[in-house]
This record gives sequence, C-alpha cells and structure tokens, in this order.
Amino acid sequence: MAYKSLDSITLSDILELAIPPETAAKLHHELTQIIHTFGPNTPQTWNQISTRILNPDLPFSFHQMMYYGCYLDFGSDPPAWLPDPKDAMLTNIGRLLERRGKEFLGPSYKDPISSYSAFQEFSVSNLEVFWKTILEEMGVSFSRPPQRILVDEPSEKSQLLHPGGQWLPGAYVNPARNCLSLSSKRSLSDIAVIWRDEGNDEMPVNKMTVEKLRCEVWLVAYALETLGLEKGSAIAIDMPMDVKSVVIYLAIVLAGYVVVSIADSFAPAEISTRLVLSKAKAIFTQDLIVRGDRSIPLYSRVVDARSPLAIVIPTRGSGFSMKLRDMDISWHDFLDRVKSYKNVEFVAVERPVEAFSNILFSSGTTGEPKAIPWTLATPFKAGADGWCHTDVRKGDVLAWPTNLGWMMGPWLVYASLLNGASLALYNGSPLSFGFAKFVQDAKVTVLGVIPSIVRAWRSKNTTAGCDWSTIRCFGSTGEASSVDEYLWLMGRAKYKPVIEYCGGTEIGGGFITGSLLQPQCLSAFSTPSLGSKLFILGEDGIPIPPNVPGFGELALHPLMFGASSTLLNANHYDVYFKGMPSWNGKVLRRHGDVFERTPRGYYRAHGRADDTMNLGGIKVSSVEIERVCNSVDDRILETAAIGVTPREGGPERLVIVVVFKDANGSTCDLNKLKVSLNSALQKNLNPLFKVSGVVALGSLPRTATNKVMRRVLRQQLIHGGQNCKL
Repeated sequence: MAYKSLDSITLSDILELAIPPETAAKLHHELTQIIHTFGPNTPQTWNQISTRILNPDLPFSFHQMMYYGCYLDFGSDPPAWLPDPKDAMLTNIGRLLERRGKEFLGPSYKDPISSYSAFQEFSVSNLEVFWKTILEEMGVSFSRPPQRILVDEPSEKSQLLHPGGQWLPGAYVNPARNCLSLSSKRSLSDIAVIWRDEGNDEMPVNKMTVEKLRCEVWLVAYALETLGLEKGSAIAIDMPMDVKSVVIYLAIVLAGYVVVSIADSFAPAEISTRLVLSKAKAIFTQDLIVRGDRSIPLYSRVVDARSPLAIVIPTRGSGFSMKLRDMDISWHDFLDRVKSYKNVEFVAVERPVEAFSNILFSSGTTGEPKAIPWTLATPFKAGADGWCHTDVRKGDVLAWPTNLGWMMGPWLVYASLLNGASLALYNGSPLSFGFAKFVQDAKVTVLGVIPSIVRAWRSKNTTAGCDWSTIRCFGSTGEASSVDEYLWLMGRAKYKPVIEYCGGTEIGGGFITGSLLQPQCLSAFSTPSLGSKLFILGEDGIPIPPNVPGFGELALHPLMFGASSTLLNANHYDVYFKGMPSWNGKVLRRHGDVFERTPRGYYRAHGRADDTMNLGGIKVSSVEIERVCNSVDDRILETAAIGVTPREGGPERLVIVVVFKDANGSTCDLNKLKVSLNSALQKNLNPLFKVSGVVALGSLPRTATNKVMRRVLRQQLIHGGQNCKL
C-alpha cells in the first residue's frame, strides 16, 4: 500500500478508513498540532502520535497510516518506541546506574539512557564485577559462597576442557530455595502464582500466595524423599505448564534432584528417547489434557513410552481414564504418604554449583535431540535476563505461553520468582479469546509472545474488547517477527515496547535482546545482552570488526555465565567450539543463526545458517524473503522461502510455500501470485531475485517450539512431494 507523508494526510484520507466523522476530525486536529510542534517525520513525532492519538479501538489501517507516514523518508530501522528519561531511571538497570554509574564508568557516566551502551561494554570487559553486582542486586543466597565469580585459565589444556571458564567455583546453592525465600521483595502474603483454566474464563482468576506455594512445594519435596532415590537422580515432568507442574518443578530442585523437561505434545517415541538419554528414575504426568470439549491422553503415552515409575495426577476428581500400572502411584496416594509433614518446612538440599538442575533437549528435527544439562548456575542467568532486560521486579505479573519441556518454561519460573514477581499461567490455548481475557484479568505487566501467536491473534482479532493497559512491555522469542504484526501488537497495549529476545537452551537465556533504556525498532534487537559479546562472521569465517554493519553467521564469546559446558549424548567441544575462529586468544562459541548488524546499529535475525540460500550469486536468508512475501496479498497468513537445487543440477531456485488465512485462499491463482511475489521481491530486495515456483499448503511443518522446518519442505520439493515445476 502507498502511504502519504503525515503533513499530506487530509481529513478525507482518515474518513476513508471508516472512522466516524467526529472522531476523524478530532484525530486530524491532534495530528496537525503534533506536526506543528515536532515536525512531520521525526521519532518524537511518532512517539507523540502513538501515545496521544492511537488506541486499540481505532482501525489498524489508521495505525499503519500514522507509522508509515511518519517514517516515509526515514530509511531503515525507524524506532517504534522511545524510552522516557524518568521511566528509565525507575528500571532495575536505571536504578543501579544512578547509584553506581560513576563507579562503573567513571566521570563519563551521564544517565541510564545515554550511558547504557557503555555499561554493556563494561559488563563484558568486567565480567566478575558485573556478575557479582547482578547476583547481589537479585539477592541470590549461597549456603557456601563462591571463592570467586570466574576462573579462566589461559593454558591450552584449560581452554580445551573449560573454554567457557569456571563460574562460581566452590559455591553451594539451591535455586528453588532462592525462589521461595523471604526478602525485601517477597513476603508470605505476596501473590506468587496466578492462573485460570480454559472454560472458566468468566470466573475470577485463581491466586496462590508465597506462603501457600512454599507449603505445597515442601510437601511434594517430602513425598519425593519417600521414593528412595539418590540425590542428583533425574525425575521427569511431562505435563502442561500449570500450577501443579510448577510446584513439582520447584520441589524436585529443592530436594536435590534433577528435572527432566519433556513437552506435553510429544509422542511416546519422543518421550522414550528423552527418558533414556536422561536416565530418569521417575516421571510426573497427568491422566488427560483437557482442551475445550477434547480430552487428549497423556498418561497412556507415558505408558507406551515404557517409562519408569510414574506419579499420575487425575484430570477430573480422583478417577483415571485407564487403570494405573502396578508400579505407578496416584497423586493423592503420593502426597498421602507425607500428610503429617503438611506446612512443615523442607530444608533445601544445597549442592555444588556445577551440579545439574535440569536436563532439557534441543528440538531434534534432524536426528536425536541434544541432551543439554543446566547447572545450578543457569537458573540465575535466566533470572538475571528477566531482571536486566524485561525489567521484572516486585509487583510484576509475568505471562509467557510455553511449557516446561522448552527452556522458556523454566526461564519463566526463575525470571518471575527470583525477582519477586507473580507467575501467570493459563491452562488452555494461547490462541483463544480466553487467554487474551486472562491477560486482562490477571493484570499482566510483562507478556511474552512468539510471532506465530501474534499472527493468529491479528488474523482473528482475538484481543478485541480486552484491556491490556497494565502491560509495561512485551517479550518476544522463538522465531523472527514481522514489522506489521508487531506494530499491531504494540497497538493493543497503547504502544508499550517489544523486547526481542534471542538465546538458546544451551545458554539458559539470551545473548541478544532489546532494552527499556534504548529506542526499540520493530523486529530488531538493540543490544547484546549484558555480560555477552557476539560476533558476526564474514565470508572468510573471520569476525567482522566490532560495530561495523555486516551479515553472516553469528558466534559468541565463550565466557557466558550459566551456559552449558557439557552434553549428555555428544562431545560439547566438538558441537560448539571445534573449527571456530579465535578472538583475542579465545576460541569463539558456535551458535548457528545468521544475523545482520544494520547501519543504525540494530541487529536482525535471519534464521539458521542452513536456512540461507544463494540466488544468482547473492547470499540471502529465508526470513528476509518471507518478510516481503507475507505482505504481498491480504489472503496470505504466512510463507516459507526455500532454495531448491533442481534434479538436473545448476543454481538454486527459489520456491515460495504459501499458507492462506482461510479457505478463500484456495481460489487464488498461483501463477498471478507468483508474478506479484516476483514484483515485490525485485522492488524491495533485489531486482535479480526470481520466484521459480509457488506451492500452497494448509500449514507449515514446525518443531514443537514452533520453528518452521524448512529442511522438511526442501526435501518434499526435491523428491516431488508437491505439485511444483521448477
């Protein structure tokens, strides 16, 4: 769509968007005043428009008219949100810098906003000071304090055995105890968990106090002791992420065992693989998963996976849909063993910081999933990222649709409870109006999303009628996002910022993110995470100079607090370090994503390195092409760009796989769509790019963490599984 500059927009233009005349006149008058004061095309102009004029009830087409009109001639990376100096000083990092900025940065310190980048550089060059400070700010308590924060020996042998250094040597700690302990940011009467079950959307939300959560966790910890397992034994959880699974998670860690995270969507074979890799001694599961009128079996899948001892939670009342195996225990009987310990404090089992707390798994789309252990330090990396980047603090309500089977599940537990916030859980589909209403009723202040959820909300206008004004910021992870979709998302909460956040299971958090102390650009990252340093590798495999625009595979500085140092079923050094270039004597850590640093200093994700293609000698990512293709036709829900080598050989050819929003898309002329896609790509990306084929599918194959499996699509196209002539 062609947009006008703001000073060219007339009252008639606004009326054409089906806005009532009286409202349109008022909007045009306010727009004229803002332009008179701030000009027609500055970030301050957009800041005024987004905070003074726009609201969720206005048509999104008007939001687009304002945003694109303001930034018509701005160029790349226009800021969609600007930090307010007063609000910035009230953030966790802002308060820290106001107290200690001159101590860290010397006389060059000015204020939290203008000095943030310098503080990020300080956090990397002074890792011990930075992490000591953050752990103190979070109030982390050790039963035996570390001898120091980081040991990084320069010897060749040490670099081979411990390329990521040794963190908190000598420390003994229990992250679950830290989640439950009382402090200045947490009292017994504070709300720890807020939840609602799907179908009860008109009922008040359920709330659990810190006092109640402590007692529930203690009781389960006592019951775990009756199993007679050695400390450090692995115990799996295969459940929806609800209040019971969070209690169980904390109890396993509190009692000195190791959680094995299994997503509740997995089939028996996938469950079995994870139980075998982790050597789990027991598993917590649920009889059924209820979604609306559907009942999905879960315990039967665990049985088919030939699991060890299962503790089974009934879905309805105390009955089960099938007879339990002789060796298995009902939830009621499990707790009944220790009923005399109700409300009695369980003394946390403190273990060495390098001991495991959680075993998680990569998505395993190309073979056996990597079994990735989190140590007892990793939860504090998750909590620190929440404290530093999404500014989680006492009084916040943090929601993020996820599951304990994926890293964002444990991350959510620690990011909220370690920082004195409330954890908000909706036991149902996050795509539903019920979830949107839960966000309203729970008064969520930090809402995490993944782009495909936002896409579905926008497509169906799911949030209509919901008041999301309590949201202070959004977080986004999982996949690359779309500018229009995230403009729409910000507009649902009166233009609160989206903090893009990217990391990995093996990191326990993020290496690149946004910040409430920096202008935020849609679908872009503004900074490496505090304590992290990243590199973009050039065509020669060597890091391009720092702060220079570039495009290539991303690598990480190896000294990352909380990051994995071992794998259960692979050689950690070979997977993450072998063959990588060095920087200042340090071998860099492989990550595998392709990133771009833009001329304005933002970063954009372009998918996995193996999702790039070569079109006419030009290296381009699938994500970059998909961003253009998604906006070509209103009927398109999403696309996948695949580079396919013809059977007869020769250069890669570009195929666009299209998913339409509804059945009306089935009538679309794919040849005409191909022409439109070609035109858009040649205009917006490169005149040499050419679409060789278009394929329509009902949906895209995805991993359980919602990442598009382009390799699967590529194989289908190569082997003629789709009707596409190249």
